[in-house]
Amino acid sequence: MTAAPSTTCRACGATLSQTVVDLGLSPVSNAFIRPEHAASGEMFYPLHAMVCQACWLVQLRDETPAETHFHEDYVYFSSYSTSWLEHASRYVADMTRRFGLNQASQVMELASNDGYLLQYFQQAGIPCLGVEPSSNTAAAARAKGIDSREVFFGTATARALRDEGWQVDLLLGNNVLAHVPDINDFVGGMPVVLRQEGVITLEFPHLLRLLEQNQFDTLYHEHYSYLSLTALLPVLTRAGLRAFDIEHLPTHGGSLRLYACHAGAAHETTAAVQACLDEEAASGLSSPAPYAAFAERVRQAKHDLLTFLIGARRAGKRVAAYGAAAKGNTLLNYCGAGTDLIDFVVDRNPAKQGKLLPGTRIPVLAPEAVNEHRPDYLLILPWNLRDEIMNQMSGIRAWGGSFVTAIPETVVHS
Repeated sequence: MTAAPSTTCRACGATLSQTVVDLGLSPVSNAFIRPEHAASGEMFYPLHAMVCQACWLVQLRDETPAETHFHEDYVYFSSYSTSWLEHASRYVADMTRRFGLNQASQVMELASNDGYLLQYFQQAGIPCLGVEPSSNTAAAARAKGIDSREVFFGTATARALRDEGWQVDLLLGNNVLAHVPDINDFVGGMPVVLRQEGVITLEFPHLLRLLEQNQFDTLYHEHYSYLSLTALLPVLTRAGLRAFDIEHLPTHGGSLRLYACHAGAAHETTAAVQACLDEEAASGLSSPAPYAAFAERVRQAKHDLLTFLIGARRAGKRVAAYGAAAKGNTLLNYCGAGTDLIDFVVDRNPAKQGKLLPGTRIPVLAPEAVNEHRPDYLLILPWNLRDEIMNQMSGIRAWGGSFVTAIPETVVHS
């Protein structure tokens, strides 16, 4: 399937004219290569982000079909991150307490993956349902006893679930809003399954942090949009929803947790909503300037990483990477860093082990390979999990090994 370029905003329909960054052609970040297909070609698609000067939604110009990413061979399983499980457990405890959830409540998660979060609601005896289009992760959730539907969420799906009796007190979506090609249809389905005083929570990486911290590697084809509160409010309004609270989270390099409800619900709007809008305005997110400056910082990060990798190779040092993450695949493909510069990458997820990274074809091994091969440097690709990974792999210091991160700039952690 080919990517379809669009010159109109996927949220408001205005004409797109301003580029944020063009990362060239890149493979689908989670389309890992099986060894038997190593000699075959693969599809590369444009990775070109633009900003709408009418509503300020940052988005990919070219749209790959959702089925390209979410299918029976999807390789991202949330449960392989210990820190993410801890985040999910805290969320369940906090929401249960704040909104008085109990055995009479209903909870629905959009993009529920392998049941990493709903398992905690289930353990508390709170009825819950997962909506997850990738069949292998949904199967993993069902193995935990969590009811999961293999469908893409939107207004039609919402009506069908409502007709089944799903009218929920809490509707949540963690890191899914960026993944939907039709953001209006996705958000438009939310009020259909939400009780009158029900609550929606949406977590997503904050565009402001992406720009400030040069997180260009979070651009990949699964992420159709890059979100600010400024750009989201009109989307919510069109769906008859209202944002009533905002929390700032450290996850994924700096995220927002948005609380929303029916426009006429009784939830009081907190000062945090306007404070977030003010911060975005003060940073210029409703003006062209910060977007125009971003591309040069991206190019500099590429030059810095390649300078380090080439220098290490010339000095006879060995470099491996940790974490076969989608963001890492964007980084490596944009930089053109393949097996000539990085020997292998390790990952805890067995679904990725034994395969090759898309584009660069770097082999993915189990973490034990680090102790076996003793690289001089371990490049941490999922930098948002840096502390967790450095703790897990601290043994590399026994042979003088060092950790390296490339975002926002290349740093050696000795």
